[in-house]
Amino acid sequence: MANTMWAEAAEISVDPEARAKEEALYAATFKNIAEGSMVEGVVVAVQRDGVMVDVGYKSAGAIPREEFSSEVLEKIAPGDRMMVYLEDRENDNGNMVLSKEKADRMQLWSNIEAIYNSGTHVEGKILSKIKGGLIVDIGVKAFLPGSQIDLRPIRDIDAFIGKSFPMRVIKMDRRRGNIIVSRRIVLEESRDSRRKKTLLALKEGQVIEGTVKNLTEYGAFVDLGGIDGLLHITDMSWGRIGHPSEKFALGDKVTVVVLKYDRETGRISLGYKQQYPDPWDHVAAKYAIGTRTTGQVASLTDYGAFVALEPGVEGLVHIHDMSWSHEVKHPSKLVTVGDTVNVITLNIDPKARKISLGMKQAQANPWDTIATRYPLGEKITGQVRNITEFGVFVGLEDGIDGLIHISDLSPSRHIKHPSDVVKKGQMVEAVVLKIDREKERISLGYKQLVSEQWAKEVAPKYPIGAQVTGQITKVTHFGLFVALEEGVEALVHISELGLPQGARTDEGFQVGQSLEAKVVRVDAAERKISLSVRALTQEIDRSAMAHFQSQQGQLDQSIGAVLKSTPNASTE
Repeated sequence: MANTMWAEAAEISVDPEARAKEEALYAATFKNIAEGSMVEGVVVAVQRDGVMVDVGYKSAGAIPREEFSSEVLEKIAPGDRMMVYLEDRENDNGNMVLSKEKADRMQLWSNIEAIYNSGTHVEGKILSKIKGGLIVDIGVKAFLPGSQIDLRPIRDIDAFIGKSFPMRVIKMDRRRGNIIVSRRIVLEESRDSRRKKTLLALKEGQVIEGTVKNLTEYGAFVDLGGIDGLLHITDMSWGRIGHPSEKFALGDKVTVVVLKYDRETGRISLGYKQQYPDPWDHVAAKYAIGTRTTGQVASLTDYGAFVALEPGVEGLVHIHDMSWSHEVKHPSKLVTVGDTVNVITLNIDPKARKISLGMKQAQANPWDTIATRYPLGEKITGQVRNITEFGVFVGLEDGIDGLIHISDLSPSRHIKHPSDVVKKGQMVEAVVLKIDREKERISLGYKQLVSEQWAKEVAPKYPIGAQVTGQITKVTHFGLFVALEEGVEALVHISELGLPQGARTDEGFQVGQSLEAKVVRVDAAERKISLSVRALTQEIDRSAMAHFQSQQGQLDQSIGAVLKSTPNASTE
């Protein structure tokens, strides 16, 4: 094929000898360019089938239009220089085969190889997720392993798709077309650079801005610029904080104070609250003992409630100081978190940063007027609120209970447990026996009231000396219990049964048997009636003897009268 280029170029000499020399020079130069290598060419023309490029051979080569985008084709003009790939000096048709696409790829690989060898960064756009990592576009597709995405393990890899980041080429195989990149190395270099700069300027007392990097139970780690410092939970606020998340969130920009910096270990302690005045500086004056104020319940414990008086200042209301009632088993029975309560300062220790508060002290003490409302001997009615082994607590009013001791429950018998007499929730009547204002105690009597009623209603029915009839309810070795009426029981001691010496009660008596006896003793205070069969028998015997003697006397009188009326009657 004739080389039309030589005829068209104005610069080419028409002198045959000069022309021959130039052709020889171009031919010698072109011989050094092997197939499969890149060569710089000049655009000769843009045709329908492709772009004609002269690379210094006897004919120009054509690059298919498909290797160019429409935008690029519009910009190409004759005379433009471009690198092309020589696939074949001359194909079967005698044409030179060139490729711009392969040349660009080879150039790109060369550029990446240069970047790899120099250790510089390349911009990569994350395209998609595959097993073990991400596919990245750096001009060609590269692989970003999951371990090289960030400084720490990433949970949501999908969040990176579509974003671009600077990366480092850490491995490449041109023959296989494999490239591995790392974003982590770039981040580490940036972190190390910032760390050096930060450490040079860091000093105790310095106010510095950082980013909350991690939250734990005991504090927050703040990134100060390539190096982390610990902001302990106790240095976050002058007040109470249950967890660092109550104050900060991940990613928050926060200004902190460098409290301590150990250059040997690299540990940095930070403070947040130190930037603000300590509210405890004025607590002693503002909340002196006896001061009345209001606060908000901040938290509850088994032993009381913490009340916030102002930001950073909390006081404890002990469970014993919450109510005048002694029945508060847990603070939650009276208050909940967020409640506004009235309190009085009971004690204050600014050095220990402690304030003792009282809720009940802010209210009128019902025990101040207790003696007026419940005078001694007063009869009261209340509900049994609680039963213990030693007695029964009876509710008199809100916060005021009276105690009926077990010894004051039953006047007539010994009881093992108060529940044998009364039940929880039962309404009972009692009498006020004693008031102890200092110890806030009221002693009540149940048996005293029952004894009083018994003395008025029962005792008059059974005066001493009265003859009664009852039914035996129990036979014991020491005597008999006899029911005189419902709720009224009397005792006949064995000594009052009139039994022969050595005889036993169970030999002649049994439950359900009717028995006659004489009342020999009545104790209204103890609600006790004592009977005697022996006394009744003796009385019967005396009565019979008196009757016999009376009858005998009448007989003697009759005989005497008869003798007097008979003449010469013998007096013998």
